[in-house]
Amino acid sequence: MEIGKLQGYINISHKAGYLIIGSDALKNYKKKLYLALFDKSAQKNTLKVVEQLKGLEIPIIEVDNLEELTSIKKCKIIGIKNKNLSDLIIKLLND
Repeated sequence: MEIGKLQGYINISHKAGYLIIGSDALKNYKKKLYLALFDKSAQKNTLKVVEQLKGLEIPIIEVDNLEELTSIKKCKIIGIKNKNLSDLIIKLLND
């Protein structure tokens, strides 16, 4: 996995407004999501949101050090609402 490319795709998502950041924002988000990423060190409240998202049948991927990937302090979970960027990130994480 190329960390630089992954950071780039997440950064593009953030700048374009395709990123939903944090468990509170995702818990109340009602529109279409294409991917959720959460940190391996996520706590109980974040994991509750992950369980809730599993019911939406979207890909949910656990990653190491999400805070570093997003450049957002204390970031433990994000959702991406762009299909093309989500597909690129999924492909990159699966390689």
